[in-house]
Amino acid sequence: MSEFYEMLGVARDASDADIKKAYRKLAMEYHPDRNPAPDAEARFKEFTEAYEVLRDPQKRAAYDRYGKAGLNGGRGGQGFHHVDLAEALSIFMRDFGGMGGFESMFGGGERRAPGDGRRGQDMRVTVRLTLEEVARGAKRSVKLKTLERCSNCNGSGARKGSKPQRCPTCAGAGEVRRQARSVFGQFVSVSPCPTCGGEGEIIKEGCEVCRGDGRVRADRSVTVEIPAGVSSNNYLTLRGQGPAGVRGGPAGDLIVMLEVKDDERFERQGDDLVVELPVSFSQAALGAEFRVPTATEETIVSIPAGTQSGTVLRLKGKGLPRLGQNGTGDLHVRVHVWTPEGLTEEQSRLFRELAAHEGEPPSRSSGLWSRIKEVLGA
Repeated sequence: MSEFYEMLGVARDASDADIKKAYRKLAMEYHPDRNPAPDAEARFKEFTEAYEVLRDPQKRAAYDRYGKAGLNGGRGGQGFHHVDLAEALSIFMRDFGGMGGFESMFGGGERRAPGDGRRGQDMRVTVRLTLEEVARGAKRSVKLKTLERCSNCNGSGARKGSKPQRCPTCAGAGEVRRQARSVFGQFVSVSPCPTCGGEGEIIKEGCEVCRGDGRVRADRSVTVEIPAGVSSNNYLTLRGQGPAGVRGGPAGDLIVMLEVKDDERFERQGDDLVVELPVSFSQAALGAEFRVPTATEETIVSIPAGTQSGTVLRLKGKGLPRLGQNGTGDLHVRVHVWTPEGLTEEQSRLFRELAAHEGEPPSRSSGLWSRIKEVLGA
């Protein structure tokens, strides 16, 4: 029952603060937007899953007592489920997004100078794609209802003809220091300036359009280039395309979550596609050619004479592009021999004639039966 604790590297009696600190360190190290390693996304989701359980007192108590079984509906389970990437990102941004967003956490975290304004929040949108768009790549125009820099005051928040003034309380430092003495020596505490909120500047005459915020609500379109080979819950980060920051602060990021619509023609297995092909007895016995769909067009597949039901034929390079790599997956054609229903009198006569000549089926010990059992997973 210590799996989640070991995953985060904390003791079973760790405080909430220790758990949060450990998760933040691991999440920043393995966040897929920062770490290009192939397993980074999976690790990020695992750490987030462990953190989401241990940060909740009820879930943690159930986990400590019963392990994961206590989270899955039994013994008063708390509704545990494996998080996907979208949920992991939401949890991460929920608890740490207010600390400056991705740029400050992943870009070095240097302190913002007074008067630079506050960075805009990150914004998330979802783009839905067809399988053909996954195969070819796509370009989408996304419409946003967002916050743009006020043109009347150029984002400063001050009335035209005026400008922000240096805060008299902190003298533009954005912070105040207080000294105190005790028997243990002198202590200095540092906190954001209560007058300017850490900005280092104050606005005496606010802009009449944005009311001192430096931003106004606006509609905007952003073009998103989507590479070929993506999957659901992949995402793109467009730097600086999110809402504008307060009083001239840098804009946040636009996070584009991708969702691929199901295509009833195929079963997707990573970069490979599987398509079902029904054939008749005669076509399977004599061999034939068929047109089968790919994600973007149709192609020809040849069924050899004597093909058995359940046989899978591989068409190399007819699947989906490999995301960020060279090469393409394969198309697997799964053959099913169908049995006709409602035979006409002529068809019945022909089948009886065939039955007189086709002989006995192979024994169960033959290689054919072994192959059929393998296909059926028996």
